[in-house]
Amino acid sequence: MVRRKKTGDSQSQTESQSRSRTSELAGQLAAPVRAFMATEAGSAGLLLAAVAVALIWANSPWSEAYTSLWHTEASIAVGDARLSMDLSHWVNDGLMALFFFVIGLEVRYEISVGSLNDRRRIVIPGLAGLGGMLVPVLLYLAVAPGGEAAQAWGVVIGTDTAFMLGALAVVGPRFVTQLRVFLLAITVIDDIVAVTVIGLVYSGSISVPELIAALVLGVILSALTRFGVWHAAPYVLVVLVLWFAVLYAGLHASIAGMLGGLLIPSRNPSREGVDQATRLFRAFRQSPRADVGKTARKGLQKAVSVNERLQTMLHPWSSYVIVPVFALANAGVDLRDGVLTNALTSPLTWAVVVGLVAGKPLGIWGGAVLGARAGLGKLPTGVGQGHVLGGGALSGIGFTVSLLIVGLAFEDQVARTEATVGVLLAALFASLLGWLVFRLAARRGQTDADLPRYLDRPVDPEHDHILGPVDAPLTLVEYGDFECHFCARATGVTKELRQRFGDRFRYVFRHLPLPDVHPHAELAARAAVAAAAQGRFWEMHDLLYEHQDALEYEDTAGYAIDLGLDMERFLHDIDADRTAERVREDAASAEASGVRGAPTFFIGERRHTGPYDAGTLARELEEYAAAQSGAHRAD
Repeated sequence: MVRRKKTGDSQSQTESQSRSRTSELAGQLAAPVRAFMATEAGSAGLLLAAVAVALIWANSPWSEAYTSLWHTEASIAVGDARLSMDLSHWVNDGLMALFFFVIGLEVRYEISVGSLNDRRRIVIPGLAGLGGMLVPVLLYLAVAPGGEAAQAWGVVIGTDTAFMLGALAVVGPRFVTQLRVFLLAITVIDDIVAVTVIGLVYSGSISVPELIAALVLGVILSALTRFGVWHAAPYVLVVLVLWFAVLYAGLHASIAGMLGGLLIPSRNPSREGVDQATRLFRAFRQSPRADVGKTARKGLQKAVSVNERLQTMLHPWSSYVIVPVFALANAGVDLRDGVLTNALTSPLTWAVVVGLVAGKPLGIWGGAVLGARAGLGKLPTGVGQGHVLGGGALSGIGFTVSLLIVGLAFEDQVARTEATVGVLLAALFASLLGWLVFRLAARRGQTDADLPRYLDRPVDPEHDHILGPVDAPLTLVEYGDFECHFCARATGVTKELRQRFGDRFRYVFRHLPLPDVHPHAELAARAAVAAAAQGRFWEMHDLLYEHQDALEYEDTAGYAIDLGLDMERFLHDIDADRTAERVREDAASAEASGVRGAPTFFIGERRHTGPYDAGTLARELEEYAAAQSGAHRAD
């Protein structure tokens, strides 16, 4: 898949989609990122339940059992080597390292091929993220007492992605895709800074030999890809040893997790890799033997980067096991015997609350809006200032990172309790503030924070390229690029749909050349339009897709000769202004319809998201026809 650079938002339909780098069309969120956010949001309920269990348990007659559980020693021994920690440290130094490893993988993915792979994309989220850390710290220091509390300013810098996305799903607008992308970019920056702060500010004394060993392991990890290692096991083994080295070096283990994830690169699936995997799968289909299946499985694995394979494997464990267990181990604060009353009157508690609840929305909103007004970038399409402020309010839910830093920053149990109460109150108040801001924004017309979802220009039989009866009840519209490999594959899907539905189906092709990633696409689109002027669009359409490696000017002329076109007229039309304008009209309608990559399909007038195999599209078409029929009967 080819991804495009963009200046604003990002969202994608599928993993197999080419993306433009033009300023008119912004990239869409990649499917792995979409899956990541769905997993994190889905875990929010489990995380909240873990917090409730921890608080109830710690304030129950069985509170001693809660305390003794997390102080239970557990050891790993290999020969004379032995590592022993209580369960609380195994969670905070062990499981949380894996949590940050997953975050590191995601950050590297975004930087390599995702929404942060262009400096223009990161400016506004970067400024918002910077403001969302500096303002909370300043407010915290203004309220907090001195001494140990003043040194714990790192408590207010982070955002809990799972809790934030879960709250967004509950209190935010109905459609929030673009806002979620924007907030995810900010939390990526937050996580990098938070782990850096943990490593530099809240780690103990440093042991130089182990630190050097950790650096060497980092070099080895980075070099694995250069030597063509595609199996995940060597990467995991090196990261595990890196964790031991960082732990013995005196740094917090989260450093090992984040560093390990950052050093495992991500890449787009190559055309050659996808084709090879397809051939191997077909071989297994023809000869379903164990050895052929093993080869096919290896081919499929090689087509996808180690980074994405590890994300797919570890995200559920991180979201549904590690984060809830961390909450269970750290949120259990005994609030009896006046502890809660004292915490509610403590400047430290309210310093945390003010820093997160007031500082986060002010910093994120201020950084984003001021950056946009200064012309340094722009907010994602569909995202208004009210959405940014509401998302900034929810970013005040600092739960996971905040509690981790609380445990590292405070030796005094009373101060630790007060700070923990502040983090819990901030999560509640931030959710309520986010709800209020989103309601007020909706009254001002800022409702959905999403791309357009409907076809901007209705299908016009006098203007559009239509295959099938012009009055057919089932319509599939595709925005395609003649140099896009995945668009070429989609032609087989449309042929299967035509065979399935017959005269009930019409296929509409609209041009979406992506010249920054496909340099011959615009010329090919003009050639198709020139052929359409002589009634041979679909024949040229098929030839262009069949010869994607030969789309130079003389190649298109050769195809025109093969089709028996009037060459003088064809050559004149291919260079005519009206032909270029025809292609630009389709591209403009794509932008207005929320299209951010090719191929993109519309079922009737509604943009299709998700897989575009024949079975999925056929099911969507049938559901659309049933809905239309029901609407007609209701009328």
